[in-house]
Order: sequence, then structure tokens, then C-alpha cells
Amino acid sequence: MIARRFFALFASLLLGILPAAAADTADQWITKARAYLGSEQALNAVKSLHFQGSFAGTEQVPDPADPKKTIEQPVKVGIDITFQAPMQQRQVLRSDKVERTTALDGYDGWERVVDNGRKGAARLTLLDGASIKRLRATTIENLSFYSNRAGGSRRVKLEGDAKVDGLDCVKVSFVHSDSIAFVRYFEKATGRLVKTEVNGGGEIREEGEIIVNGVRFPRKVMNKAQNGRVTTITFDKVTVNEAFPTDTFAVPVLQAK
Repeated sequence: MIARRFFALFASLLLGILPAAAADTADQWITKARAYLGSEQALNAVKSLHFQGSFAGTEQVPDPADPKKTIEQPVKVGIDITFQAPMQQRQVLRSDKVERTTALDGYDGWERVVDNGRKGAARLTLLDGASIKRLRATTIENLSFYSNRAGGSRRVKLEGDAKVDGLDCVKVSFVHSDSIAFVRYFEKATGRLVKTEVNGGGEIREEGEIIVNGVRFPRKVMNKAQNGRVTTITFDKVTVNEAFPTDTFAVPVLQAK
């Protein structure tokens, strides 16, 4: 993000001794936000991330009062998310009844749904261009730790000051396209991410921490949809730089029955 190591060190020290108002460019605030997560050496060493956890979801089950209808029933959903540089992602959601895998492999994206109640029953769908662009954007965001080291056409813009939860924050936009943007609010005093807004009115909050290889990750991630519904993901484990074979992300071939 900053070309010369000496200047990066100087900028980091400057942010530590000057008042918050002195950081008046997007790059300066990103440097401070990255420092909150870990050292430049630790962050730049990350090539892959593997998150394992769960969240409370719902699934459709037959209505006991009327078998022709269905009702929503609470269910615990396991979640397994992998990101690998330069542009691979895999997300697996598992409940007792269904396993849903969504993956990105460069410019290929796919989703496979397996019905656990019907052995071997699976449905494979190739994702459209818009879905692939979103997966590419989230891959960049998770592996870059706010920097532009992944390249691409992402634009970063300092939007000004803001108050969030009574905290003095700075607002920075990370824009991938007209329909894909992450607007982040960083606490001025520490560089901590307070919240993220996404297209469509969604909001993401983080809570707690897991520190792996000198990098700080959230213990919980709360996703608030436009309708106000909140899904809280709790991570039990984060693994850094695990090596994944190429077929982890490649479009699978379903065998004909």
C-alpha cells in the first residue's frame, strides 16, 4: 500500500503521536486500521484464511397441523469459510438436512446443494456474473486487510468524520463497482473497525477477538439485513496459511446416476 518500508514506519509512528485530526487521507487511516489488526509483516504474510463456526438459522419443515404446509424451525447451522490468494473462496453451510457449498475459482463460481435426507442427491448451479463479482469482492476484502495489495479496480475514498455509538470515527468507502461497496467506520483513537455498511442497507458488526499468527480476527460477526433481521456467526477457530488443493475450489463434476 505504501511503497517504501521506511515511509510506512514513519507514517505509523506519526499516527501514534499526532492527534486524530492529523490523519486526513484514506491511506493514513488504512495504515492505522491495519496496525490495529497486526503488524505489516504479519498481515502481508497471510495467503489463506479458514474460518470455522456456526450460527442459528431456520429451515422449512412440514407443519404438524397440516402436512401440506411448511413452517420455519430453528436449527444450528455449521459454517466453514475459506479464502485463498489470489482469488479463491469456498463457503459451506451444514445443517442436519442440507449442505450448501458456494465457491469461487478465479472467474468461475458455483453452488452445490446436497439433500442429506436423500443419499447422493445433489444440485449443481453455475453462478451468474453478478454473483461472481460479489464473491471476488469479498475475497479481496478478506485477504487484503484494507490494503490495495491485491490490485484490481477497487477504489478507496475518505468520506469524512462520523459518530457511531458515541465514538468519533472516520468513514472510508471501499468501492468495487456501482453495486458492490463496503463503507467502513474506523474509530479515530484506535483504528478499530466499528461497523461496515454494504449495498442494500445491510450492516456488519464485529465482536470479540481471536489472535492467530499475530493477526486479530473477530470472534463474532453480526450481519443485519435491511429488514432488521440479525444473523450472528460465532467462530470457534481461525487458521492462517493452510494450504488447500486446487480441487477444493474447482467446479465439481456430478456423476450421473
